[in-house]
Amino acid sequence: MNGACGRAPGPRERAPPQSLCSSGRGAARARLRGISGRAAVGGASRGRGPGPTRAAARPTAQERAKDQCRENAAVPSRAMLPWTVIGLALSLRLARSGAERGLPASALQGDLLFLLDSSASVSHYEFNRVREFLGRLAALLPVGPGALRASLVHVGSRPHTEFPFGQHSSGSAVQDAIRAAAQRMGDTNTGLALAYAKKQLFAKAAGARPGVPKVLVWVTDGGSSDPVGPPMQELKDLGVTVFIVSTGRGNLLELSAAASAPAEKHLHFVDVDDLHIITQALRGSILDAMWPQQLHASEVTSSGFRLAWPSLLTADSGYYVLELAPSTDPGAARRQQLPGNATGWAWTGLDSDTDYDVALVPESNVRLLRSQHLRVRTLPEETGPELIVVSHTRPRSLRVSWAPALGPDAALGYHVQVGPLRGGAAQSVEVPAGENSTTLQGLAPGTAYLVTVTAAFRSGRERALSAKACTPEGERSRAPRPQPQRTGGREP
Repeated sequence: MNGACGRAPGPRERAPPQSLCSSGRGAARARLRGISGRAAVGGASRGRGPGPTRAAARPTAQERAKDQCRENAAVPSRAMLPWTVIGLALSLRLARSGAERGLPASALQGDLLFLLDSSASVSHYEFNRVREFLGRLAALLPVGPGALRASLVHVGSRPHTEFPFGQHSSGSAVQDAIRAAAQRMGDTNTGLALAYAKKQLFAKAAGARPGVPKVLVWVTDGGSSDPVGPPMQELKDLGVTVFIVSTGRGNLLELSAAASAPAEKHLHFVDVDDLHIITQALRGSILDAMWPQQLHASEVTSSGFRLAWPSLLTADSGYYVLELAPSTDPGAARRQQLPGNATGWAWTGLDSDTDYDVALVPESNVRLLRSQHLRVRTLPEETGPELIVVSHTRPRSLRVSWAPALGPDAALGYHVQVGPLRGGAAQSVEVPAGENSTTLQGLAPGTAYLVTVTAAFRSGRERALSAKACTPEGERSRAPRPQPQRTGGREP
């Protein structure tokens, strides 16, 4: 693909070979200019001896062009070689790209929904910058009737559709429509907008198509007036791939849980003036999510993963048999029968750090379809903080440290909570991933506390460990000694 995501023409699509063989005199003369020193009859044209007269020995320009075109059917000329080499190089590049994905280049299709924070919490300047970013991103995508379709929904007091799927048939048209979108203002009801987006992604009335990949790109300043977790999880349970772009004020743990796994691929924190930095990376990730033309796995955790495949059957034409077995123990296979209109399934309760062989077997009396196979390895077991150490105790503060989870199962962040054992208000501190200690301030002297450190993982699971700690008594205040009263007279 080129920079505009158009399909590069191959050698067969080049116009010059056909136009050179046309019957027009201009085409024939142009072709003859590329021929040097080619004799038509013996060597008479080169003056190597007596022969027929010049009129009889030299054919007309049209005849020579026709003869040369017949030769070109077997041997390409020098003029054609550069175009042939370029065409072959482009074809090989496309083939290599398709081989890396395991899919043909013409198979990409899907429904892409942009969820744009258009509420009053976003300044007019930020809205314009985000709108320009989404427009540039859309221009780089292969939008078309038989490929990718795009839609834009505003987040505000009430969700609003700027344009539905299928209304625009090119990336440039989508870019123009995004640039023309006006800010809606109002509250930031993102949860309501996500529920609305769920209906749009699967509604034929909105131009959505059944059986194609669904991708959501949510651009946010990090705030929401209503809960985001439940409606976002419903979207992911339906197989929607969720990308989140935060302009830097969002909660890392909440957004990591909301984005599709792994979070490092689907969640971007970037300043609003630097959005252009992630354009190409986000484009590539979106295209990757639009290629489920074969069985593939996503959201891999230590205890399961999600499978997706193209729409090979219909509810009336057959069904699927999904098989799963540990690579070291094929006899312990698990099977699941699914209807013909299914395009995904989530396996749970699996062993950590284990290779699993997956087979998707389409069963149909209408046509013969080959089974598809895949090997997936679950992540190592997620381990929370193994040890909590409380040190540097002060009358009004505690220093808390813990042993962090390391490796591919590292936590996304930590939540530290402290509260009096005998009851009372508790306080909490968020600690980012990579750090394993914090100081708790504002405590009461001579008080027993319960300290809990909770590790959050990309799978949505949490692991916690608690410890007791006491703040020392503060220094007691000393009462001032009474001063002796002095009188003006002498003592007796």
